[in-house]
Amino acid sequence: MIRLLVVLVALGVGVTFQSAGAANVKVTPLGAVDGEFCILDRAMVFEDPDGTRLLYDPGRTVAGPQDPRLGKIDAVLISHMHFDHVGDRHTRAVNASKCNKPEMSVVALPQTNAVNIAFAKGAKIVTGSEMPPFFAGKLKSLGGNPKNSILARFGATKMVGGVKISTVPALHSNGLHPALIGGDLGKAMKAAGIGGYVGQATGYILQFSNGLVAYLSGDTGMTAEQDKVVRGFYKARLAVINIGDTYTTGPKEAAYVVNELIKPASVIASHANEPATKGGKVRPGTRTEVFRDAVKVPVHIPLSGRTMSFNGGGACVSGC
Repeated sequence: MIRLLVVLVALGVGVTFQSAGAANVKVTPLGAVDGEFCILDRAMVFEDPDGTRLLYDPGRTVAGPQDPRLGKIDAVLISHMHFDHVGDRHTRAVNASKCNKPEMSVVALPQTNAVNIAFAKGAKIVTGSEMPPFFAGKLKSLGGNPKNSILARFGATKMVGGVKISTVPALHSNGLHPALIGGDLGKAMKAAGIGGYVGQATGYILQFSNGLVAYLSGDTGMTAEQDKVVRGFYKARLAVINIGDTYTTGPKEAAYVVNELIKPASVIASHANEPATKGGKVRPGTRTEVFRDAVKVPVHIPLSGRTMSFNGGGACVSGC
Protein backbone atom coordinates (compact mmCIF):
# COMPACT_ATOMS: atom_id res chain seq x y z
CA MET A 1 0.00 0.00 0.00
CA ILE A 2 2.79 2.41 0.91
CA ARG A 3 4.63 1.64 -2.34
CA LEU A 4 1.43 2.28 -4.29
CA LEU A 5 1.02 5.67 -2.64
CA VAL A 6 4.62 6.60 -3.45
CA VAL A 7 4.03 5.71 -7.10
CA LEU A 8 0.80 7.68 -7.26
CA VAL A 9 2.37 10.76 -5.70
CA ALA A 10 5.35 10.47 -8.07
CA LEU A 11 2.93 10.43 -10.99
CA GLY A 12 1.19 13.50 -9.67
CA VAL A 13 -2.03 11.69 -8.85
CA GLY A 14 -3.94 13.23 -5.96
CA VAL A 15 -4.81 10.84 -3.14
CA THR A 16 -7.37 11.62 -0.47
CA PHE A 17 -8.76 9.54 2.36
CA GLN A 18 -12.13 9.68 3.99
CA SER A 19 -13.45 7.76 6.97
CA ALA A 20 -16.26 5.31 6.24
CA GLY A 21 -19.62 7.09 6.10
CA ALA A 22 -18.09 10.57 6.43
CA ALA A 23 -19.55 11.75 3.10
CA ASN A 24 -22.88 9.93 3.34
CA VAL A 25 -26.32 11.32 4.14
CA LYS A 26 -28.03 9.56 7.03
CA VAL A 27 -31.79 8.97 6.95
CA THR A 28 -33.52 7.81 10.13
CA PRO A 29 -37.27 7.09 10.19
CA LEU A 30 -38.98 8.07 13.44
CA GLY A 31 -41.99 5.81 13.47
CA ALA A 32 -44.23 4.42 16.17
CA VAL A 33 -42.53 1.08 16.82
CA ASP A 34 -38.81 0.35 16.65
CA GLY A 35 -37.87 -1.82 13.68
CA GLU A 36 -41.27 -1.59 11.98
CA PHE A 37 -43.06 0.45 9.29
CA CYS A 38 -46.45 1.28 10.79
CA ILE A 39 -49.76 2.82 9.88
CA LEU A 40 -49.06 6.48 10.77
CA ASP A 41 -45.31 6.58 10.13
CA ARG A 42 -44.31 9.74 8.28
CA ALA A 43 -41.40 11.34 10.14
CA MET A 44 -37.76 11.11 9.05
CA VAL A 45 -34.54 12.86 10.04
CA PHE A 46 -32.03 13.65 7.30
CA GLU A 47 -28.47 14.34 8.45
CA ASP A 48 -25.97 15.96 6.11
CA PRO A 49 -22.29 14.99 6.33
CA ASP A 50 -21.66 18.43 7.90
CA GLY A 51 -24.02 17.59 10.78
CA THR A 52 -27.05 19.60 9.63
CA ARG A 53 -30.20 17.74 10.70
CA LEU A 54 -33.60 18.19 9.07
CA LEU A 55 -36.84 16.76 10.47
CA TYR A 56 -39.44 15.97 7.83
CA ASP A 57 -43.20 15.83 8.66
CA PRO A 58 -42.98 14.90 12.38
CA GLY A 59 -46.67 14.02 12.52
CA ARG A 60 -47.94 11.90 15.38
CA THR A 61 -45.17 9.32 15.86
CA VAL A 62 -42.50 11.68 17.23
CA ALA A 63 -43.01 11.80 20.99
CA GLY A 64 -42.82 15.59 21.25
CA PRO A 65 -39.70 17.71 21.69
CA GLN A 66 -38.32 15.31 24.32
CA ASP A 67 -38.27 12.33 21.98
CA PRO A 68 -34.73 10.98 22.54
CA ARG A 69 -34.36 10.13 18.85
CA LEU A 70 -34.48 13.76 17.76
CA GLY A 71 -31.16 15.11 19.00
CA LYS A 72 -30.19 18.40 17.39
CA ILE A 73 -32.67 19.64 14.80
CA ASP A 74 -31.74 22.58 12.57
CA ALA A 75 -34.94 22.79 10.53
CA VAL A 76 -38.39 21.24 10.37
CA LEU A 77 -39.88 20.61 6.91
CA ILE A 78 -43.67 20.39 6.68
CA SER A 79 -45.28 19.35 3.43
CA HIS A 80 -48.82 20.40 4.30
CA MET A 81 -51.19 21.12 7.17
CA HIS A 82 -52.98 17.79 7.65
CA PHE A 83 -52.84 16.49 11.20
CA ASP A 84 -50.99 13.29 10.37
CA HIS A 85 -48.09 15.47 9.14
CA VAL A 86 -48.03 18.45 11.52
CA GLY A 87 -49.25 16.46 14.54
CA ASP A 88 -52.43 17.56 16.28
CA ARG A 89 -51.49 14.98 18.90
CA HIS A 90 -48.72 12.48 19.33
CA THR A 91 -47.61 9.35 21.12
CA ARG A 92 -46.49 9.70 24.72
CA ALA A 93 -43.40 7.58 24.15
CA VAL A 94 -41.56 5.57 21.53
CA ASN A 95 -43.01 2.04 21.34
CA ALA A 96 -46.16 3.01 23.28
CA SER A 97 -48.20 2.07 20.18
CA LYS A 98 -48.96 -1.13 18.40
CA CYS A 99 -48.13 -1.07 14.69
CA ASN A 100 -51.81 -1.28 13.71
CA LYS A 101 -53.15 0.70 16.66
CA PRO A 102 -51.47 4.08 17.27
CA GLU A 103 -51.23 5.54 20.77
CA MET A 104 -51.78 9.32 20.50
CA SER A 105 -52.62 10.46 24.00
CA VAL A 106 -50.70 13.76 24.04
CA VAL A 107 -52.63 16.71 22.56
CA ALA A 108 -50.43 19.26 20.79
CA LEU A 109 -53.14 21.70 19.75
CA PRO A 110 -53.30 24.58 19.15
CA GLN A 111 -49.57 24.63 18.36
CA THR A 112 -48.95 21.23 16.66
CA ASN A 113 -46.18 18.76 17.34
CA ALA A 114 -44.11 20.33 14.55
CA VAL A 115 -44.21 23.81 16.09
CA ASN A 116 -43.51 22.56 19.61
CA ILE A 117 -40.45 20.67 18.37
CA ALA A 118 -39.15 23.61 16.32
CA PHE A 119 -39.58 25.98 19.26
CA ALA A 120 -37.89 23.66 21.77
CA LYS A 121 -34.98 22.94 19.42
CA GLY A 122 -34.53 26.52 18.25
CA ALA A 123 -35.02 25.17 14.72
CA LYS A 124 -36.25 26.93 11.63
CA ILE A 125 -39.49 25.88 9.95
CA VAL A 126 -39.08 25.82 6.17
CA THR A 127 -42.30 25.66 4.17
CA GLY A 128 -43.69 26.84 0.86
CA SER A 129 -47.01 28.18 -0.39
CA GLU A 130 -48.86 30.36 2.14
CA MET A 131 -47.86 28.38 5.24
CA PRO A 132 -44.97 30.49 6.65
CA PRO A 133 -47.16 33.26 8.21
CA PHE A 134 -49.17 30.64 10.08
CA PHE A 135 -46.07 29.03 11.56
CA ALA A 136 -44.55 32.43 12.32
CA GLY A 137 -47.62 33.26 14.40
CA LYS A 138 -47.46 29.96 16.26
CA LEU A 139 -43.77 30.43 17.08
CA LYS A 140 -44.46 33.97 18.28
CA SER A 141 -47.30 32.78 20.52
CA LEU A 142 -44.80 30.51 22.30
CA GLY A 143 -42.29 33.30 22.74
CA GLY A 144 -40.15 32.18 19.82
CA ASN A 145 -38.78 34.12 16.89
CA PRO A 146 -41.34 34.41 14.06
CA LYS A 147 -38.46 34.97 11.63
CA ASN A 148 -37.56 31.30 12.12
CA SER A 149 -40.50 30.49 9.85
CA ILE A 150 -38.90 30.64 6.40
CA LEU A 151 -40.54 30.75 2.99
CA ALA A 152 -39.24 28.71 0.04
CA ARG A 153 -41.80 28.95 -2.73
CA PHE A 154 -41.63 26.80 -5.84
CA GLY A 155 -38.31 27.28 -7.60
CA ALA A 156 -36.71 29.09 -4.67
CA THR A 157 -33.82 27.72 -2.62
CA LYS A 158 -32.91 28.34 1.01
CA MET A 159 -29.78 27.19 2.80
CA VAL A 160 -29.80 25.53 6.21
CA GLY A 161 -26.28 24.56 7.17
CA GLY A 162 -24.79 22.85 4.15
CA VAL A 163 -28.16 21.77 2.72
CA LYS A 164 -30.00 23.57 -0.07
CA ILE A 165 -33.78 23.31 0.40
CA SER A 166 -36.21 23.90 -2.46
CA THR A 167 -39.92 23.22 -2.81
CA VAL A 168 -41.88 21.67 -5.68
CA PRO A 169 -45.65 21.36 -6.14
CA ALA A 170 -47.53 18.47 -4.59
CA LEU A 171 -50.99 17.62 -5.87
CA HIS A 172 -52.93 17.41 -2.62
CA SER A 173 -55.37 19.41 -0.50
CA ASN A 174 -53.93 21.70 2.16
CA GLY A 175 -56.69 22.88 4.45
CA LEU A 176 -56.04 24.47 7.82
CA HIS A 177 -58.27 22.71 10.37
CA PRO A 178 -60.46 25.05 12.47
CA ALA A 179 -58.87 23.60 15.63
CA LEU A 180 -55.62 25.32 14.60
CA ILE A 181 -57.41 28.66 14.39
CA GLY A 182 -59.45 28.54 17.60
CA GLY A 183 -61.74 31.17 19.05
CA ASP A 184 -65.08 32.16 17.60
CA LEU A 185 -63.71 32.07 14.06
CA GLY A 186 -62.55 28.49 14.49
CA LYS A 187 -65.91 27.48 15.95
CA ALA A 188 -67.79 29.12 13.08
CA MET A 189 -65.58 27.42 10.51
CA LYS A 190 -66.04 24.05 12.18
CA ALA A 191 -69.82 24.51 12.23
CA ALA A 192 -69.75 25.36 8.53
CA GLY A 193 -67.55 22.40 7.73
CA ILE A 194 -64.76 24.44 6.17
CA GLY A 195 -61.05 24.98 6.80
CA GLY A 196 -58.63 27.76 5.99
CA TYR A 197 -56.65 27.48 2.76
CA VAL A 198 -52.90 28.06 3.04
CA GLY A 199 -51.85 27.43 -0.54
CA GLN A 200 -50.81 24.34 -2.46
CA ALA A 201 -49.20 21.44 -0.65
CA THR A 202 -45.48 21.05 -1.27
CA GLY A 203 -42.77 18.51 -1.84
CA TYR A 204 -39.09 19.15 -1.16
CA ILE A 205 -35.83 18.92 -3.02
CA LEU A 206 -32.83 18.57 -0.70
CA GLN A 207 -29.34 19.11 -2.13
CA PHE A 208 -26.78 17.77 0.34
CA SER A 209 -23.12 18.68 0.64
CA ASN A 210 -22.00 15.24 -0.65
CA GLY A 211 -23.86 15.83 -3.93
CA LEU A 212 -26.93 13.74 -3.11
CA VAL A 213 -30.19 15.23 -4.37
CA ALA A 214 -33.29 13.85 -2.64
CA TYR A 215 -36.96 14.35 -3.50
CA LEU A 216 -39.48 14.23 -0.65
CA SER A 217 -42.91 13.94 -2.22
CA GLY A 218 -45.10 14.95 0.70
CA ASP A 219 -48.63 13.81 -0.11
CA THR A 220 -49.10 13.97 -3.86
CA GLY A 221 -50.60 12.45 -6.94
CA MET A 222 -48.75 12.12 -10.21
CA THR A 223 -47.51 15.46 -11.53
CA ALA A 224 -45.70 16.67 -14.62
CA GLU A 225 -43.15 18.32 -12.33
CA GLN A 226 -41.92 14.91 -11.22
CA ASP A 227 -40.53 14.47 -14.72
CA LYS A 228 -39.64 18.00 -15.82
CA VAL A 229 -38.53 19.48 -12.52
CA VAL A 230 -37.61 16.71 -10.05
CA ARG A 231 -35.76 14.62 -12.65
CA GLY A 232 -35.16 17.10 -15.47
CA PHE A 233 -33.85 20.06 -13.51
CA TYR A 234 -32.80 18.84 -10.07
CA LYS A 235 -31.82 15.32 -11.17
CA ALA A 236 -32.92 13.69 -7.92
CA ARG A 237 -31.17 10.40 -7.15
CA LEU A 238 -33.12 9.44 -4.01
CA ALA A 239 -36.91 9.65 -3.73
CA VAL A 240 -39.11 9.39 -0.65
CA ILE A 241 -42.61 8.81 -1.98
CA ASN A 242 -46.07 8.25 -0.54
CA ILE A 243 -47.82 5.00 -1.53
CA GLY A 244 -50.95 5.01 0.64
CA ASP A 245 -53.70 5.27 -2.01
CA THR A 246 -57.06 7.13 -1.67
CA TYR A 247 -55.49 10.31 -0.28
CA THR A 248 -52.25 10.08 -2.29
CA THR A 249 -50.75 7.98 -5.06
CA GLY A 250 -51.40 4.29 -4.64
CA PRO A 251 -48.59 1.76 -4.86
CA LYS A 252 -48.92 1.13 -8.62
CA GLU A 253 -49.17 4.84 -9.39
CA ALA A 254 -46.19 5.59 -7.16
CA ALA A 255 -44.22 2.85 -8.90
CA TYR A 256 -44.98 4.50 -12.25
CA VAL A 257 -43.74 7.83 -10.89
CA VAL A 258 -40.48 6.20 -9.79
CA ASN A 259 -39.95 4.06 -12.90
CA GLU A 260 -41.02 6.47 -15.61
CA LEU A 261 -40.89 10.03 -14.26
CA ILE A 262 -38.22 10.48 -11.58
CA LYS A 263 -35.96 7.52 -12.37
CA PRO A 264 -33.85 7.79 -9.19
CA ALA A 265 -31.11 5.41 -8.09
CA SER A 266 -33.18 4.27 -5.10
CA VAL A 267 -36.41 5.02 -3.29
CA ILE A 268 -37.76 4.99 0.27
CA ALA A 269 -41.42 4.03 0.64
CA SER A 270 -43.50 6.34 2.82
CA HIS A 271 -47.04 7.01 4.04
CA ALA A 272 -48.33 3.48 3.42
CA ASN A 273 -51.29 3.89 5.80
CA GLU A 274 -50.99 0.29 6.92
CA PRO A 275 -49.02 -1.87 9.34
CA ALA A 276 -46.62 -2.70 6.53
CA THR A 277 -44.16 -4.93 8.33
CA LYS A 278 -44.01 -7.61 11.00
CA GLY A 279 -40.68 -8.39 12.58
CA GLY A 280 -39.11 -5.92 10.17
CA LYS A 281 -40.27 -7.90 7.12
CA VAL A 282 -42.83 -6.66 4.60
CA ARG A 283 -46.18 -8.33 5.19
CA PRO A 284 -47.68 -10.22 2.24
CA GLY A 285 -50.65 -8.58 0.53
CA THR A 286 -49.76 -5.04 1.61
CA ARG A 287 -49.52 -1.92 -0.51
CA THR A 288 -45.88 -1.83 0.48
CA GLU A 289 -45.31 -5.25 -1.08
CA VAL A 290 -47.09 -4.21 -4.28
CA PHE A 291 -44.95 -1.08 -4.54
CA ARG A 292 -41.69 -2.84 -3.75
CA ASP A 293 -42.31 -5.52 -6.35
CA ALA A 294 -43.33 -3.04 -9.06
CA VAL A 295 -40.34 -0.69 -8.78
CA LYS A 296 -37.26 -1.25 -10.93
CA VAL A 297 -34.71 0.32 -8.55
CA PRO A 298 -33.90 -0.69 -4.95
CA VAL A 299 -36.79 0.03 -2.58
CA HIS A 300 -35.88 0.71 1.04
CA ILE A 301 -38.46 0.19 3.77
CA PRO A 302 -38.32 2.87 6.50
CA LEU A 303 -38.06 0.74 9.63
CA SER A 304 -38.33 3.04 12.62
CA GLY A 305 -35.04 3.85 14.32
CA ARG A 306 -32.92 2.15 11.67
CA THR A 307 -30.50 4.61 10.06
CA MET A 308 -29.82 4.25 6.35
CA SER A 309 -26.80 5.93 4.71
CA PHE A 310 -26.77 7.17 1.11
CA ASN A 311 -23.86 8.27 -1.01
CA GLY A 312 -23.90 11.17 -3.44
CA GLY A 313 -25.25 9.00 -6.22
CA GLY A 314 -28.32 7.90 -4.24
CA ALA A 315 -27.17 4.37 -3.45
CA CYS A 316 -27.70 3.02 0.04
CA VAL A 317 -24.35 2.01 1.47
CA SER A 318 -25.42 0.85 4.94
CA GLY A 319 -28.51 0.15 7.03
CA CYS A 320 -30.69 -1.00 4.13
